[in-house]
Amino acid sequence: MNRRRFISRSLVLGAGLSTPLALTRTAFAASMPADIVEMNALSLSRAIEESQVSCVEVMQAYLAHIERYNPVYNAIVGMAEADDLLQQARNADAEISRGEYHGWMHGMPHAVKDLQPVAGLRYTSGSPIFADRIADRDSGMAAKLRAAGAIFIGKTNTPEFGLGSQSYNPVYGATGSAWNPDLTAGGSSGGAASGLGTHMLPVADGSDMMGSLRNPGAFNNVIGFRPSVNVMSGTESVPRALSTSGPMGRNTADTIALLDTIASICLDGDFNALDLSTSKFAWMGNLDGYLAMEDGVLDLCEASLNQVAATGASVEATTPLFNFNDLWLCWTTLRHGGRASMRRYWDDPETRGLLKDDLAWEIQQSMSITAGDKSNANRIRQAWDRELDRLFNQYDFLVWPTAQLFPYDKNTPWPTQISGRSMDTYHRWMEVVMYASLGGLPTVNVPVGFDAQSRPMGMQVMGRYGEDKKVLEFALAYENITDFLDARPNLVAAS
Repeated sequence: MNRRRFISRSLVLGAGLSTPLALTRTAFAASMPADIVEMNALSLSRAIEESQVSCVEVMQAYLAHIERYNPVYNAIVGMAEADDLLQQARNADAEISRGEYHGWMHGMPHAVKDLQPVAGLRYTSGSPIFADRIADRDSGMAAKLRAAGAIFIGKTNTPEFGLGSQSYNPVYGATGSAWNPDLTAGGSSGGAASGLGTHMLPVADGSDMMGSLRNPGAFNNVIGFRPSVNVMSGTESVPRALSTSGPMGRNTADTIALLDTIASICLDGDFNALDLSTSKFAWMGNLDGYLAMEDGVLDLCEASLNQVAATGASVEATTPLFNFNDLWLCWTTLRHGGRASMRRYWDDPETRGLLKDDLAWEIQQSMSITAGDKSNANRIRQAWDRELDRLFNQYDFLVWPTAQLFPYDKNTPWPTQISGRSMDTYHRWMEVVMYASLGGLPTVNVPVGFDAQSRPMGMQVMGRYGEDKKVLEFALAYENITDFLDARPNLVAAS
């Protein structure tokens, strides 16, 4: 049996299948769009393959849901014409009737993060420089999604050039959290996560340099997975890239299925929930006060870790043996150095004024970085790799909060302080995510619940480099002992 077909049939682990798949097509049609958009991606996939629901019915349900809620949340941007999408859905139905089944995403609506081209759709990267650009080709990821049968309905919103953990830009505006559209969805995959949390998308892709899959996952109560960097690139690079693409899902099984579609290196073998009782977790918390944390973040994470410990797992509080100021210097040197390729926008007087201040600042920072600075940063990074090896020789997983504060006003570009401590740069408030990024580690955001204002939070659980399957199997097990993913936001409809 084709491996992707196997995943679409088996990864659901028996959860969420029986009720929707028992419905007849008549029942589906009578209950649209609510039941269709509520189905998890793997359940929906199987319902389409077995003709219990048509691709046209799925597209109609999602378009109706998007029309009702997207004007409020602004998750999906640059949408294709509804008539064209419905014709594509009719074509997908005709293919099924002829026995032509493309893959587990056959006929499913999908929106790619607006940092990647999809042929025929707007491709703005959130920048006014490219506000009118139309892509003439698919990216490698989009091509894989199209080959699996996905129908591209539009793009998901992102900050300008993907910079910042708050998804706003001058082209499309700001994206709101699925749990409160007045608050940020996080970023840079904020549109993707909000689209998942509001059920405007079955699954979503994103990318992650500084928490851009993890932070939006936490702010929208969904799964965000940053793979080991070679899983997506298909190659080993030294030093490892800081950024990678990756999947997001309403649950872990959907996330795994999407990863299998877009990855360059497949994670072979069946996925099973990990036996937590034999696992050891290192809880890093706020690094003995080094990281500023909003009140309540640590409490939610620790309460969730108590549930993990109740399975028999070992959970120990610890702190890496490292100078964290050195790590921040390393991170900013490498990150800002990567902006040298964007200097052309600064040098061109026609585009300089169209850059947001934070990007202009990073480009200017890149101009002052010397070869010695880069060499020193790489030495620090190598030392961090050695410390990670030491920790993983003692523990199976390292755990931090996914964010240092809860979702905040989406009209605020970035928080200038956390619990009275000033943030000296536009990305300092997300310092907690760089530890995995520097190591290129597989890391999953799992939800830990909500504060008194119903603002969601998550924790990031990371494994040794290359142990992606083990990290995802932890997430499967975590779903078995918690019910956070069962929670649903009270969506606000457009007036």
